[in-house]
Amino acid sequence: MGIIIKTPSEIDKMRVAGRLAANVLEMIEPHVVPGVTTNELNQICHDYIVDVQHAIPAPLNYHGFPKSICTSINQQICHGIPSDKKLKSGDIVNIDITVIKDDYHGDTSKMFCVGEVSPHAKRLVKITQEALYRGIEQVKHGATLGDIGHAIQKFAESNRYSVVREFCGHGIGQKFHEEPQVLHYGKAGEGIALEAGMIITIEPMLNLGKRHVKVLADGWTAVTKDRSLSAQWEHTILVTDHGHEILTLRQEEM
Repeated sequence: MGIIIKTPSEIDKMRVAGRLAANVLEMIEPHVVPGVTTNELNQICHDYIVDVQHAIPAPLNYHGFPKSICTSINQQICHGIPSDKKLKSGDIVNIDITVIKDDYHGDTSKMFCVGEVSPHAKRLVKITQEALYRGIEQVKHGATLGDIGHAIQKFAESNRYSVVREFCGHGIGQKFHEEPQVLHYGKAGEGIALEAGMIITIEPMLNLGKRHVKVLADGWTAVTKDRSLSAQWEHTILVTDHGHEILTLRQEEM
């Protein structure tokens, strides 16, 4: 299936789903403290999505994924499975939220610093968020996917971080993952041209060490091969006639 250009009514539904996903990250923030388990965070998010938002947590049972959110800690790059492991002061953790509301998906993630975090971990978190914004700045009708990847790669590598290549952003709508694939590296001017009405995720993953990845025996959790720290941020973005709209913007970013 090719790239799906969303209709105005579909875009309205995606705005709702995106706002709900952002709201989950805002809701969970006070709970991300030393001593909490990622299973507890998963349950709080699940109950909020189902009981308060009357929505569906998209990861649950997606290709067999066993939980409602992804929690990726320290050297875990993405797709970490919530467990009874307690967060401790100094951890950095990515919480990845995708909700389905009225058949449409909203997908976003955020890094959380738990307790007192080291300066080099804080810097990785901050630069990765800035890399996301650098990618988003490229999004407009007529720009290319290569423009996004190039902006992220150039900024990350200028700050001496590596860009994970095995995972990428994607189109999103009624399906969790649609065309196109949105790489976080590449050459400006190359790749598919963006069109107004396209909706994509941008979700760069930067490593403190080398970019190489290993997937654990659970079949989901991706970690850095050299066990260096990794960070990721994600937004869902609408391409507009005059630029872009971030559908998963949180209050703190406005």
